[in-house]
Order: sequence, then structure tokens, then C-alpha cells
Amino acid sequence: MSAEDRKLQILRVAVSLFSQRGFGGTTTKEIAQAAGVSEAMVFRHFATKQELYSEILDHKACSGDSMNPEQMVAEALKQKDDRAVFERLALGALDHHECDPEFQRLLLHSALEGHELAEMFFEKFIRRVYELLGGYITERQRDGALVKVDPAIVVRSFIGMIIHHSLNNNLWDPNRRLLKISNADAAKHFTDILLHGISIDAESERKTKTTCKVSANGLSRKN
Repeated sequence: MSAEDRKLQILRVAVSLFSQRGFGGTTTKEIAQAAGVSEAMVFRHFATKQELYSEILDHKACSGDSMNPEQMVAEALKQKDDRAVFERLALGALDHHECDPEFQRLLLHSALEGHELAEMFFEKFIRRVYELLGGYITERQRDGALVKVDPAIVVRSFIGMIIHHSLNNNLWDPNRRLLKISNADAAKHFTDILLHGISIDAESERKTKTTCKVSANGLSRKN
């Protein structure tokens, strides 16, 4: 096995063990045993645990576009396509969580244990998403396309729907007893709720009585 392949193997084993046992419950000796190498070999590729944690995030970031929010919605941002921005981000996140539930468990362990990986992930990814979407929402509010709501609240609401859905599917309800829906449909409906809401305002009710049409009152403002 080449040095690069060996390093990747150790990395994957480490992710698997950390996600199962947490960081406090996993030693470098156990990582070495599971990888079939010596502990010295682990430290040859990762001089410190800090380096190993950083490599985990770098590896995940390079493993697919789902960890690159800017790249996922670059064209939609340019075109100011509100639906495409939110729906593509939602679908990318849901697909990533479904394909890699192990990493989601790893992040939960890191947060619950107050582990430094949680802060590293926050700085590398969570903050980026808030800045990306927050900036876009602010711009669209200036355009008069979105109502004036604190962008951070909008982002928190949107991410909340996605994360809760993924946690249900991966941890609490893997058999989808409560809700069985494709990621594409989930992304579409979550975006609908964000942009249009579910409440019919008084004006819409008045129009319904006269024209049998309703308009939704939510984040999106129709010109």
C-alpha cells in the first residue's frame, strides 16, 4: 500500500471509530489496531491528534461538492434565483447527510464532548453558510424581493429544517415511519415553506372569497 493510500485508510478508520465511540472513547492505539498498523505508523502520517482532526475535515471538504456551498449555488446566486439558491443548498446537504451519516454522528460526538473538531467545523463550514446565505438574503431584501427579517434568523430556520430532517432519517427514524419522502421533494417543500410560509393572510382570504385564488404570506414578496 502506498503512503497516501495508507494515510487515507487510517483516516477512514479513525472517522469510523470516532463516530461510534466518540473522541474520548477512542485512542490512537485502537485506531492503529483497527487499521492493522502500528501506533507509530499512525503518528508517522499524523504527527498529532490535532493534525488528524484537521485532515478529517479537509478530506470531507474535498470529497464532493456537497461540502462546498459556494460552488453548489454559484450560478443561482448570480441569477438571483431565490428558489434555486435555497433548494440546491438543501438538496446538497440532505444528499450528503444520507450518503455519509457517519460524519454526521462524528460531528454530534464532537459537539457533545466539547471537542475542538466541532469548533473547526463551525469555522470552516457553518460560518461560511451563514455568511453566504446571510449576504444573499440582505441583497435580496434591498432589491425588495424578500421581506425584512433578520437574515441570521432566516438562515437558522432554513438550516433547522434540513438538520432536523437528516437527524430523524439517520438516527431516530431510519425506517421513515413519520415521513417518507425523497431528498429532492424534501428540499423543494422546505424551500416552499421558507419562501412562502403556510399562513394565509387576511388579504388573501378576502381574495379567495372573490376570485377563488390565494396567495401565501411568507419570506418571499411578489412584485
